[in-house]
Amino acid sequence: MLTKRIIPCLDIKDGRTVKGTQFVDLRDAGDPVELGTLYAKAGADELVFLDITATVEKRKTLAELVKRIARHVNIPFTVGGGVSSVDDMHVLLQSGADKVSVNSAAVRNPGLIEDIAKAAGSQCCVVAIDTKKEEDGEWWVYLNGGRLKTEIKCRDWAKEAVERGAGEILLTSMNNDGSRKGFALDITRDLSLSLPVPVIASGGAGTMEHFAEVFETAHADAALAAGIFHFKEMEIKPLKQFLKDRNINVRL
Repeated sequence: MLTKRIIPCLDIKDGRTVKGTQFVDLRDAGDPVELGTLYAKAGADELVFLDITATVEKRKTLAELVKRIARHVNIPFTVGGGVSSVDDMHVLLQSGADKVSVNSAAVRNPGLIEDIAKAAGSQCCVVAIDTKKEEDGEWWVYLNGGRLKTEIKCRDWAKEAVERGAGEILLTSMNNDGSRKGFALDITRDLSLSLPVPVIASGGAGTMEHFAEVFETAHADAALAAGIFHFKEMEIKPLKQFLKDRNINVRL
């Protein structure tokens, strides 16, 4: 049985870690390199660094920051934000990232997923999906940091992304993001059971029970959280012990 992963996420804006609620009301959460180093020592399985305004501001994720992270962090980490070409991917991987995350650019140009998978392997290609459940009960894909709704259904896009070579899906529920009310179990379960690649659940973690639910009920392969870790509301080692006591396979 594969171990379930706990992944702190660091949203980066202007070189600082920030955290908001439902993608707005951002507040400073500290230096990303310092936080990443602390999480690695605390038992995190992986890290995700997302430059949350790179796509909107039409600039690339800072390779220098990635180099700093790579010098201090000894666990795998994914970098995303503004990745729109294989050249962008090469810069990040050569700077020390283990994987790259693509989001808006991949929706606009789905061939980007194939290009990245062909150039570096599917294991390096994480497709991040920001999705929101609307009044019609359907989960729709949003772009540009949650600012722009598309007419693409989350399930359809996730399936296409995997068919094109995505090695992992990072699924963020905008409805749940920052709510501390738990992950979106329905859409997470749907993708986890229907896709042949790992699904990382993101958005809504508030208690240890929420992590257990997303693993036991929604069959997620990994659970990602930000604010509860950044603001010391939850520590990784006690969380993993809690999960282990629930017979959930984690790396202690």
